[in-house]
Amino acid sequence: LPVIALGVGIGVDYGIYIYSKLAHYLKQGMDLESAYRETLKTTGKAVAFTGITLAVGVIFWAFSSIKFQADMGILLTFMFLWNMIGALWLLPALGAFLLKPDAARARQKS
Repeated sequence: LPVIALGVGIGVDYGIYIYSKLAHYLKQGMDLESAYRETLKTTGKAVAFTGITLAVGVIFWAFSSIKFQADMGILLTFMFLWNMIGALWLLPALGAFLLKPDAARARQKS
């Protein structure tokens, strides 16, 4: 349970970092695509670096002779990488899906 909490907690942090920067650029008046590009240039690099660094740090646990430690190494590596990918690609895709109808409705009203 603590290992899963660690993996999920870091994934939530990735999402918060990406979304806060994306929201910042959207408030400046950028369209979603430009805001996403700028987010990846800044916070995206940090999230990718952190995710890869954490995954590389625990993948070596998989070679441990202690079965539990080996399993946790595989689990954490998977979680760190998958959470990173989700924050970098899934979160902005959800934003495009959820925010675009609002923008389209606003244009129709104008």
